[in-house]
Amino acid sequence: MSLSCSLSANSEAINFDELTVEELRIDTAIEKLPHVATRLSSRVEKFTHQINQATNYTVLTQLIIRHGSGLWTDAKKSFNQLNDYDDRPLYWARLQMSKALRSSSAFAELFENQQHKLLWSLELLSRGQMDIKFDKKADKKILLTGFDPFFLDRYIDQSNPSGVVALSLDDLVVSLEGQTAEIEVLIVPVRFADFDQGMIEELLSPYIAEKSVDMVITVSMGRENFDLERYPALRRSANAPDNLNVLTGATKSNPLVPRLNHAELRGPEFVEFSLPISSMLKGAGKYQINDNRTVSTLSGGTFNGQTLTDLIKQTSVSGSGGSYLSNEISYRSILLRDQHNLTLPVGHIHTPRIKAFDQQALMDIVNQTKNIITQGVAEL
Repeated sequence: MSLSCSLSANSEAINFDELTVEELRIDTAIEKLPHVATRLSSRVEKFTHQINQATNYTVLTQLIIRHGSGLWTDAKKSFNQLNDYDDRPLYWARLQMSKALRSSSAFAELFENQQHKLLWSLELLSRGQMDIKFDKKADKKILLTGFDPFFLDRYIDQSNPSGVVALSLDDLVVSLEGQTAEIEVLIVPVRFADFDQGMIEELLSPYIAEKSVDMVITVSMGRENFDLERYPALRRSANAPDNLNVLTGATKSNPLVPRLNHAELRGPEFVEFSLPISSMLKGAGKYQINDNRTVSTLSGGTFNGQTLTDLIKQTSVSGSGGSYLSNEISYRSILLRDQHNLTLPVGHIHTPRIKAFDQQALMDIVNQTKNIITQGVAEL
């Protein structure tokens, strides 16, 4: 899998050695959540010390490879040992490492494209890119993605159930009716720029194009219950900031097409998921599970789509999964399916939402997500 980076169309305006909005929240997180934000401090401190001793791009690259993957491994180990359903230590440690990298003297001396490549590699590696092994000899292989915490200016202690689901289910083998499936995971950022620069395509394309997995499930935090999102939309229209407090300028009256590297993302206004929904609706647990078909279009308003044919000539405003990045990761993954592997089951699960951190709710959500996925295994 490549560690290559793709600069966005406006990347020349970015100063990569300036701290980001996310990194500027670190001090508040350490003050308010000391046991969470510093849980993986051993890795952060070792990385920081070695980065500050580095003198050239080659050494920096080697340190990124070692410690980016190492952070993911440390986070998984800590998560499993403590068993407290907390995804936040990984998020805050990653930011502390990216801050340390930006602040190092060797980094400041690099060309802009070298700086971007190092940051991009740190992101991908610390999100599990090189840890996908499928080595349990299960009958089937499932790739699952979760998201970072978000809306942190509202709740600095916010957790994301999808990230907890990912960390909980990574390397797990589930079985039903004699069929087994191994789950491997990735966690993606809540940042428009990373999507525009092709992070989702870089992470997922190898598995979809090479037909090396049997199901792809993207997961994010959503509404009151579980929603299986049937019709993702092409366009963004949510008036909500990402984790860098970036607003796209998109609105419900002016929905915008996202980018893929240097051009607009090309695809139909709506796509349809292909998860084994009749089985997944049987996933036992505390919450209701919905086959969500609600979409919005410029000319038709909000309605329940019955078939993809109903949506062909519409201009999308929001999909079943909304009009934010959860809708978009679903759209992009299904678009990859349509380009490379039409029979692959691909789709999005919205989990129930939580405020801040709610361990009991997270346990309930993880257990039911596991049941939903397990029910789908019989149809693979």
